[in-house]
Amino acid sequence: MNTLLQLDPRDNVLIALRDLRRGEQVTFGDQQYVLASDVSAKHKFATENLSLGAGVVMYGVLVGKAREPIARGEAITTRNTAHEAAPFRASSHSQTWKGPNVESWAGRTFLGYKRTDGQVGTRNYWLVVPLVFCENRNIDVLKQAFEEELGFAPPKIYRQQVADLVRRYRAGETNFTASGRETNAAPSRSRVFENIDGIKFLMHQGGCGGTREDSNNLCGLIAGYIHHPNVAGATVLSLGCQHSQIGILREEVKKRDPSFNKPLLMFEQQQSGSELKMLSDAISATFRHLVETNKARREPAHLSHLCIGLKCGGSDGFSGISANPAIGHLSDMLAQLGGRTILSEFPELCGVEQELIDRSVTPEVADRFMQLMRDYAARAKAVHSGFEMNPSPGNIRDGLITDAMKSAGAARKGGTSPVTAVLDYPEYSSVAGLNLQCTPGSDVECVTAQVGAGANVVLFTTGLGTPTGNPITPVVKISTNTNLAQRMHDIIDIDAGPVVTGEQTIEQMGESILEKVIRIASGETRTKAEALAQDDFIPWKRGVSL
Repeated sequence: MNTLLQLDPRDNVLIALRDLRRGEQVTFGDQQYVLASDVSAKHKFATENLSLGAGVVMYGVLVGKAREPIARGEAITTRNTAHEAAPFRASSHSQTWKGPNVESWAGRTFLGYKRTDGQVGTRNYWLVVPLVFCENRNIDVLKQAFEEELGFAPPKIYRQQVADLVRRYRAGETNFTASGRETNAAPSRSRVFENIDGIKFLMHQGGCGGTREDSNNLCGLIAGYIHHPNVAGATVLSLGCQHSQIGILREEVKKRDPSFNKPLLMFEQQQSGSELKMLSDAISATFRHLVETNKARREPAHLSHLCIGLKCGGSDGFSGISANPAIGHLSDMLAQLGGRTILSEFPELCGVEQELIDRSVTPEVADRFMQLMRDYAARAKAVHSGFEMNPSPGNIRDGLITDAMKSAGAARKGGTSPVTAVLDYPEYSSVAGLNLQCTPGSDVECVTAQVGAGANVVLFTTGLGTPTGNPITPVVKISTNTNLAQRMHDIIDIDAGPVVTGEQTIEQMGESILEKVIRIASGETRTKAEALAQDDFIPWKRGVSL
């Protein structure tokens, strides 16, 4: 394994691939460096003396500026380096893109659920969702009733553990420490509907009390989930008086599909007379449609029907070296095959805007991206924040010192293909190729939005580990380093660590991830997040509470 890595010949920093000590002499190319400080693995050190205010360059772009003089061989830290990003502007530059060779993939298919609108699902779910938080308790009542009786309830591993502790307490024991052994789940009730992957019950804290923008966006997001190819139909509970009205939801559904013909069951509590009547009616109607939903079968579908969300979270200094560029290569392959990918997290595109502008297929696409980026930055400033505050303590501890540095690595998830569309939240994706989507970097809010835009698989890279999943779309966890994959094996699906050690190329890793995606999309295997029932759903609130 190499000791050092340079990502671009224009860079004035080198990345340590192992812990380096002050005074140690290291060699890269024809240059030798005597380290002026300790440099932990994943962190960087300067390749030249940098004066106060000098630019720090990584991935060939500006990622920071020196707060104080930085010596050759000294580590880049938050003490000596501040966030700095290059400005961006409209461009007439037109790139010629030569994508990867995908001849061997051209005839490949996955087994999916073909919907009448032409979309293809990787799962077959029924959705139950409230239009306002007032209905969350009723959603929970339906969840308990349906999951237990239809065999969709997750294994009762932890209930077993508590029951055992209660038994031991009643027997007079005083030592209640955990055994440390994994407990086998008790057999669950057999599933009634074998061709339905589950009923998913969404809960949220929105729909009223905030701005009309937020309530309308919530309706748009829910409409995206109802229109989603992984959803066969939906049951919606409404109170009646809230901002998020049934009529607005119907309009948002029609925006996404004017010929919408899925079963959509609406129940409004203030018009039902009693809670008992509403829930009883909802249960009966939902069950009748589940019988029809169970008739669906998987069929072969071309890879162009895949829409893949590209996400990173709990990132580290290896994210932009291994896992991110690997799924970037996969994104390029899918663009060549006619599929769609969605690159989101606008705060983590800060500093690489010009590259994405130059890759945009039309001036209109570039202009929309610039406007959304500027609007987002202005909103952040209005609440006394900014993109420069994006890196988390965990990011910084593992080598991502500035937002621009983090962004330069995060953007590699989007590969090199042209930007074909730019989506504002909560718009739906419909254009083949790489789509940019305005979302926060926040893990659950971003994945929630990507799925609401049509992602039927999400690729989620992580260097620190996160259990995030989604109710209706499989979320594939890809570790940036092998240590994480081994330490948190219960949440990681794929280890991209071999890219760091040189055992695999970025291209090889990207192709192996696509093979795994095909198996997951076909229902041959489930992701770790699915097995853990990690059904995270948080709508993005742009406004304030009123």
